[in-house]
Amino acid sequence: MAAKGVALIIGGSQGLGKATALALAKSGYDLVINYLTDHKAAEQVVSEVNHLGRKVFAFQGDATNYQKMQELFIEVNSEFGRLDVLVHAAGPFIRERKNFYQMSIDEIQQMVHGNLLSAMYTTSLALPLMRKQKFGRIIFFGFHRANEAPSWPDRSVYAAAKVGLVSFCKTLAVEEAPYGITVNMICPSDIIGENKEKMIRDVALLKDKESLRGRPGSGEDVSRVIEFLCQKDSDFVTGNAISVSGGLDIIYPVSKQNPKKID
Repeated sequence: MAAKGVALIIGGSQGLGKATALALAKSGYDLVINYLTDHKAAEQVVSEVNHLGRKVFAFQGDATNYQKMQELFIEVNSEFGRLDVLVHAAGPFIRERKNFYQMSIDEIQQMVHGNLLSAMYTTSLALPLMRKQKFGRIIFFGFHRANEAPSWPDRSVYAAAKVGLVSFCKTLAVEEAPYGITVNMICPSDIIGENKEKMIRDVALLKDKESLRGRPGSGEDVSRVIEFLCQKDSDFVTGNAISVSGGLDIIYPVSKQNPKKID
């Protein structure tokens, strides 16, 4: 069966990126899997995609390294000659709670480069291919309520990078609409651990006291929205930050740390 198109998943070897890759493969896309370090995980995804009857190759490279991403896109063009979908699912997150004062310069750079600049790098390389074919689907990852530019205590730099990505997403949507390219952002709630790669049926009976639905989120909750956005007839849906949260607001309004009071 002919491929529906070619999809590149940045950060596609595990977590929500892997869930997205497998969903797109099942729906008929050939795949390119970009990963940072875990070769074994990437090869597992390649094996699963091959089992689904789709072409795929994995490429190791840091998405914050523009030269490395240039090499990736040369390979994409050489192997397939086109690119229909770019999903930027990579993005570092520091789970330890830190206010801005506590963050090192290295951590600040990691958050901005990994969550914002890497998305800009890969998009800049994807657009020439997509404009040439007058079709493209670009999808970024954010966080629930990123569209509101909220205060997020203890997550200042991550939040700033993702909110900047919202503006980038909306601007690109306007600029690229005449070329048949849509740009959207998926904003999940706190889907954690193994649940990122699970199907809805796998978590349906699990309990989550925080979720208003009563169950935790799964990778399928996210990937099925991405699959919809990638469809040809979804061309009227662009410039959106789409929440996939089960109604859960993950942002706590004040710092959860217990700083000493000023004497």
